[in-house]
Amino acid sequence: MTTTNVPGSAVPASGSEDTPPPHLAGNFAPVPKELTTHELPVTGAIPPELTGWYLRNGPNPRDAASVHWFFGDGMVHGVRLEGGKAVSYRNRWVRTSAFTDGAAVRDREGRPDLTAGVANTHVVHHAGRTLALVESSFPYELDCRPGHELETIGPYDFDGRLTTAMTAHPKTCPTTGELHFFGYGVPEPPFLTYHRADASGALVVSRPVEVGASTMMHDFHLTAGHVVFMDLPLVYDHGTPGLPYVWDAEYGARLGVLRRDDPHGDVRWFTIDPCYVFHSLNAYDDGPGRIVLYVCRYPAPELKSLPTLWRWTIDLAADKVVEEQVDDQSGEFPRMDDRLAGLDARFGHITRSGGPGAGPTPSAVIRYDLHTGTSARYDFGPGRTPAEAAFAPADDRPGGPGWLLTYVHDAASDTSDLVILDAEDIAKGPVATVHLPQRVPFGFHGNWLPDPVQ
Repeated sequence: MTTTNVPGSAVPASGSEDTPPPHLAGNFAPVPKELTTHELPVTGAIPPELTGWYLRNGPNPRDAASVHWFFGDGMVHGVRLEGGKAVSYRNRWVRTSAFTDGAAVRDREGRPDLTAGVANTHVVHHAGRTLALVESSFPYELDCRPGHELETIGPYDFDGRLTTAMTAHPKTCPTTGELHFFGYGVPEPPFLTYHRADASGALVVSRPVEVGASTMMHDFHLTAGHVVFMDLPLVYDHGTPGLPYVWDAEYGARLGVLRRDDPHGDVRWFTIDPCYVFHSLNAYDDGPGRIVLYVCRYPAPELKSLPTLWRWTIDLAADKVVEEQVDDQSGEFPRMDDRLAGLDARFGHITRSGGPGAGPTPSAVIRYDLHTGTSARYDFGPGRTPAEAAFAPADDRPGGPGWLLTYVHDAASDTSDLVILDAEDIAKGPVATVHLPQRVPFGFHGNWLPDPVQ
């Protein structure tokens, strides 16, 4: 087995007193306070149709120390918009059992405690529940009712039916309302389990999928007719300090296709060139024999290199995958109008920004027209770094007009804003900038949750 350590996986918990490690320095450094602030100042005009919460999750280690950026305690930052006003800002740690009681991921007998995660990666809403997610444990439910905003309710295991961890990237089918997701096992099998919850939130499908090892499977794909898994060569290795994964050149890379109408049926595997993918943009069925996938692809094994947007087309009849690079502009955190998830969505967005060890990167949001191959972008300028840009619809037409919401850090002032862009004309710049009462550290994923949030 030929292996390469994941870049940054062995970063120490802290540097010298004056030089913290990159994942705890600058805007990666945690904020120490939970705040609730009302009537936020705004530059520009907030679209009046935006009524709800913009929530975004990310690592914020309570003790200001962690061995890797991925391991900090989860903190959700939320801005409440109503009637053209920024009504409030609130940030709260997710009170997992690890946060409140110091629970360990495994007990003395080695049994996993799936409540002991950090819940630091995503915030999603399904069947009346708002869930904070991390791929190594159960989700944690948050209370978004008025007067209870972002309080932790507790771990959620689908009424005892979920017995594995849950991915931070579940997919909601816009046609059926079903929530599709998976969990991967570390270090013992089953290494991969596929799950499906119906529109009411009941877990109705759980089935193991046989793979060769425990790999870091962060995301997957959903179409109207298929689920597609990415079995890529970032393999668990207990002996690796920090993030315990190594690049295994001999493991190979492949895509596994499962028919949604036969969830316990065979998974067909298709070999692809070695690479790694944290995040998918979208996927759809292109007729009866083709599946099209869009991903932000890292060239193997240099995960320090920034990813670019690629298109994979699975030809089921020819038993092959065509791999094409869509653009040479680098970017991550792909998003779209989630009401078209699994369908042939025309538009998608990615964010250009740096990460620990990535070096200086021009910061921008890029909008792709996936039908014409064209793109537009908005550059935020020196020292202003955007996070993932979530889509908020302007009306009830999937694929129609809407807004992109992103937290932006300003290095010169060490402050953060919530920036709102017109998704159909991002090049003109912000339509509104909400000035926040404290810095929002770099984080991962979030969503616009329109009212009513129940």
